[in-house]
Amino acid sequence: MMRKNVRNLLVFIFSAVLGLTLVALAGCSSSSTDVDRVKDTKKTDYSGYWNDTDVRLVAKDIIKAFNGSKAIKKWPKKHGKEVPVVIIGSYKNVSDEHIDTRILTDYLQAELLEDENVKFVAQKEDRAEVREEREDQQVNARAETRARMYSETGADYMMQGSIRTIVESTDNGKKTARTYYVVTELIDMETNEILWKNDNHEIKKIVTRKKSRR
Repeated sequence: MMRKNVRNLLVFIFSAVLGLTLVALAGCSSSSTDVDRVKDTKKTDYSGYWNDTDVRLVAKDIIKAFNGSKAIKKWPKKHGKEVPVVIIGSYKNVSDEHIDTRILTDYLQAELLEDENVKFVAQKEDRAEVREEREDQQVNARAETRARMYSETGADYMMQGSIRTIVESTDNGKKTARTYYVVTELIDMETNEILWKNDNHEIKKIVTRKKSRR
């Protein structure tokens, strides 16, 4: 009789544990993450920090000003070449937050290539891999297919810049104004002359911190 009672007790405990486990699993599944896909042009700004919308707005302004600049418009007549060759240097992040400036420079390069007002050579960090492959071809590729050594195109100009922020907050910290200054310069590779400069400070955000519910 005692053995039967112990067995019944064990069965009861096992059933209870199994039931609680199933309830817990059901609770986990009901709180799964929902993901909504949206167009890449949709404005999203949850934190007030630099985001993809800011990249597009700033790049659009830079590209418009660049294509309309005297340095570009007068290039063919002044130099006898169709378009200048440009290399993109670094955009220094001097802001108060982490910003991947390579996203901005890649965006600028892609859009300007489509406009066909300039040609680009590879950025400094990208050239090493290409040169390594070219050197490898000299040993391992058929002669008629090898890329020639010492045939790189030199850049006429370098495009570089910086991103800075001005941050102002109320005394209680509830409101913060964030203004982004993006400066772009076009520099002559031979003379170091600054031929064109764009100062964009149109990105300004007022961030209001709401009280969290207790």
